[in-house]
Amino acid sequence: MSVLKLGLPKGSLQDATIDLFAKAGFSISVSSRSYFPSIDDAEIECMLIRPQESARYVERGLLDLAITGRDWILRRDVIEVAELVYSKQLRRPVRWVVAVPNDSPIRTVEDLAGKRIATEAVELTEQFLEEHGVTAQVEFSWGATEVKPPYLADAIVEVTETGSSLRANGLRIVHEILQSTTRLISNRFALDDPWKRSKIDDIAMLLRAALAAHAKVGLMLNVHQRNLAEVRSILPSLKSPTISRLEAEGWYAINTIVDEAEVRVLIPRLKAAGAEGIVEFALNKIVP
Repeated sequence: MSVLKLGLPKGSLQDATIDLFAKAGFSISVSSRSYFPSIDDAEIECMLIRPQESARYVERGLLDLAITGRDWILRRDVIEVAELVYSKQLRRPVRWVVAVPNDSPIRTVEDLAGKRIATEAVELTEQFLEEHGVTAQVEFSWGATEVKPPYLADAIVEVTETGSSLRANGLRIVHEILQSTTRLISNRFALDDPWKRSKIDDIAMLLRAALAAHAKVGLMLNVHQRNLAEVRSILPSLKSPTISRLEAEGWYAINTIVDEAEVRVLIPRLKAAGAEGIVEFALNKIVP
């Protein structure tokens, strides 16, 4: 039996990724002492691996598929199968930035010349400096990068979602290097295999569908014909609500999808407009 080798991100993205796969229909169980999670699909083998390394192993064909950030696949010969906009906190891109202490004289990228820069993303930082014609000393940071300036480094290149950790450590952003979102990547060998390509396409579709359903809910309700126009004018939907006749004369059933944040405002308005039997239900996937 053919098997697809999947690399799941170890670290900050791990829980969010397992939750996403659960919504996509895959149950993944992680043991505290194992780097090989179990999954309820006999055609998939999982391995936990740091996102920083995933692209290298996918590129070499040691993994068929992996989830990592755009920041870690630059200059790698891999195929981006899908962009999956999620992270450990918020569903928006993360940013790689140059940051310095609030009282630092460094104000521009050019001011980094000859300075010490601590970062986990050494290649990214060196590429950035090269593009700007700046020569600086780039040192790998094993963690707690925010505490390195000003004694151990003049500046850092760090990833941030909200900037709150940088501010809490007395740092300000000098320059944004790039924005990065999570990507599902594959190697060319896997996509040349018809069975693996089909499996990868199915996984990508289900993950996209799970993300599309985030912060959405379904609404079902009944309405009499005399109130139908007013209720329809209130309801938003992805395209248009599904309206079906009921056996009871003059009554209709309506199904639609709305933003979860709108429900607390919508339901009272729908009730006031004559809607009855209103039911809100959770969504796991929306497949276009």
